[in-house]
Amino acid sequence: MIRRCRKVLAAIGIVALLLSGCEQEQILQESSHRGEEEKLQIGLSWDTFVLERWLRDRDVFVSTATELGAEVNVQNANGDLEQQLSQIQYLIDKNMDVIVIVAVDCNNQDLVELVKKAKRKGIKVISYDRLICDADTDLYLSFDNVMVGEMVAQAALDQIPEGGKIAAIFGSPTDHNVKEVEEGVNKVLKANNQELVYKKYAVNWEAEYARYYTNECLDEGPVDAVICGNDGLAAAAYNVLAERQLAGKVCLTGQDADIDACQRIVEGGQYMTVYKAITDLAKQAAQYAVALGSGKEINPGQTMNDGTYEVPFYKLEPVAVTKDNIDEVIIGSQFHFREEVYLHVQE
Repeated sequence: MIRRCRKVLAAIGIVALLLSGCEQEQILQESSHRGEEEKLQIGLSWDTFVLERWLRDRDVFVSTATELGAEVNVQNANGDLEQQLSQIQYLIDKNMDVIVIVAVDCNNQDLVELVKKAKRKGIKVISYDRLICDADTDLYLSFDNVMVGEMVAQAALDQIPEGGKIAAIFGSPTDHNVKEVEEGVNKVLKANNQELVYKKYAVNWEAEYARYYTNECLDEGPVDAVICGNDGLAAAAYNVLAERQLAGKVCLTGQDADIDACQRIVEGGQYMTVYKAITDLAKQAAQYAVALGSGKEINPGQTMNDGTYEVPFYKLEPVAVTKDNIDEVIIGSQFHFREEVYLHVQE
């Protein structure tokens, strides 16, 4: 308890500067005077680092938190729920000040109990990108996932003839965001008197499911568009379409703006993706984590109901990306460099 008090008192001055908008150099000067034993301890419990975007999130978060004087302990569950539960228990036993979780299963009751256990010990818990349901985490940060669903559905409708057939391969059914993305898709389709002719979910976001489901869907009959839960699933779907000489003929959508998806867009194999400013999200998450771990009150401006509790919610808006605006959005923001995006295109 004495050690925790020392850490909190030492960090309050730093975070007060951060929240008042002072330059990061000032924060770093303050943090340099603290001893190693006084550093805020932040635990990261990540679902997986297989996807390109999660590596970016991790690196930006760790870099920002470290610059603010915190020490970050990163744990990777490799998509295994039991491993994630064990790692979170480890972080609780290590007496972290804050634990940030990208949940393997947002609805798992054992995970909920671990969150509540952490909170009873005075550890702040953040739902990163995926809301842990019924757990009353101290903060949730993500994008407007309903808007993501609206964007991918509208993109598909824009590219197919009236009454065209649309299939969807959503992400993991244990991911709370998938429910919201599907809500957005259904909202747009309903407004246009359209229905999905095929719908499946990729367990643990594994791309092999997308490959299997795309083949199954096409075996049942032709479709005009395939909506995919992310660019990893879209890549698997694209490979099937290419094998059947349908690449570029069937409208394909995804999200996350992975580099290979951006390459497919400029090459004509994928129509659109959704860009999400994950650098901004990860930086803000690190700043909020330091603030919470220092005993500061935060106010992200809105809340999200997790099924039982109203959780403070920091939300960013996504951007639909097609060939028409990829230079402006992706290259202009330096999310990817031009030579990477146009690697296979002769200009």
